[in-house]
Amino acid sequence: MTPAERMEKESLKYQRLREEMVRQQIEARGVSDAAVLAAMRRVPRHMFVGEALRDQAYGDFPLPIGEQQTISQPYIVAEMTQALALTPEDRVLEVGTGSGYQAAVLAQLAYRVFTIERIRPLYLQARRLFDELRLFNIVTRYGDGSNGWEEESPFDAIILTAGAPRVPEVLLNQLAVGGRLVAPVGNSHSQELLVFVKERDGVREINLGGCRFVKLIGEHGWKD
Repeated sequence: MTPAERMEKESLKYQRLREEMVRQQIEARGVSDAAVLAAMRRVPRHMFVGEALRDQAYGDFPLPIGEQQTISQPYIVAEMTQALALTPEDRVLEVGTGSGYQAAVLAQLAYRVFTIERIRPLYLQARRLFDELRLFNIVTRYGDGSNGWEEESPFDAIILTAGAPRVPEVLLNQLAVGGRLVAPVGNSHSQELLVFVKERDGVREINLGGCRFVKLIGEHGWKD
């Protein structure tokens, strides 16, 4: 088998695994937004994990990505993305780039994605992947994402990809009226996945149920 034939065979294998992931893990659990499902089919999740874990990348579970961080379970990525209710004109802030997978999914749906990571090796790896995949509508920053990105605000949507005891007020302040913020909120062992919708007279909260994420690190995360 030539190298080109091997690459083609591998590509077809991962396409099949992505299709099975969407049908069995995501659609079957009620994610129905056609644009979100298309994005999950399009983004090569196996490229966002280490080579040794690539054949597990489409499984129904999170995976380690180093630095005591994980790439989230595919269903959770899809559920959070659907909850953001994105349009092609939206500007999105992601707090916690991690592997870069969630940002890559968001980039299929939004005009521009601003993503912040405070762990330098993860930040550099994600930047390389975004360039390799030609995701030029993703803007990256190295730093404490729990403080948001004030100079680029307001955002139409904000997503936290790590759990926190509460949503930092600074992030709600950077959300546009009509904007949506999705975050896992709770203690360091378990959280509730919450959607906050900013309205002219306040913030409306929707609870999507239990979840478990790694800790938000930074000024507004857990101190232990």
